Amino acid sequence: MPVVKVKNLKNEEIGEIELSERVFGAPLNQGLIYEAVKEYRANGRAGTVGTKTRGDVSGAGRKLWKQKGTGRARIASLRSPLWKGGGNVHGPQPRDWSYSIPKKMRQGAIRSALSERLREGGLVVVENFEMDQPKTKQLTSILKNLGAEARTLLVDSLENRNLILASRNLAAVQHVNGFGVNILNVLQHEKIVVSRRAVEELESIFGK
Repeated sequence: MPVVKVKNLKNEEIGEIELSERVFGAPLNQGLIYEAVKEYRANGRAGTVGTKTRGDVSGAGRKLWKQKGTGRARIASLRSPLWKGGGNVHGPQPRDWSYSIPKKMRQGAIRSALSERLREGGLVVVENFEMDQPKTKQLTSILKNLGAEARTLLVDSLENRNLILASRNLAAVQHVNGFGVNILNVLQHEKIVVSRRAVEELESIFGK
């Protein structure tokens, strides 16, 4: 089992914690991570882009001139794609891009990404995130102490109101609970700072 130091908000070591081998000791599986990221991003697509066909554009449907005898090319409608202002041919239409991969694959990808963050030294476990005031300046100082000044993911309870209010003004910091951890926010953040309580929550979610 991986063993990591537990720190307080001043970056002082106050103990150790044994992490689940299943959640934080998984091998790197780049193919699985790729599939999970592709699914997550596809499910976030709006799919609302669309062009107008000849049936959607405005304009009369009458025949502009007779079929024969004028010497000009035959024409059926002003809304033909051949005319300026006419409909679009084979353009994109609104569609649903979402799809689903098996739950075990999705969770396996997150386990692999979390384990790799731990091996890289990008996972920090703190005893708790107790802040006496919801001050962004105070949180910035805490993150500096912990060496988490880059893009940082904070994992703690959503009941920690002070942490939520202090972190929302920082563009490079995101706060979620264990259920809010997904493959994209694990990969996008260089540092992951987790409370001891959130570690137990992550192990219960992804350790099955």
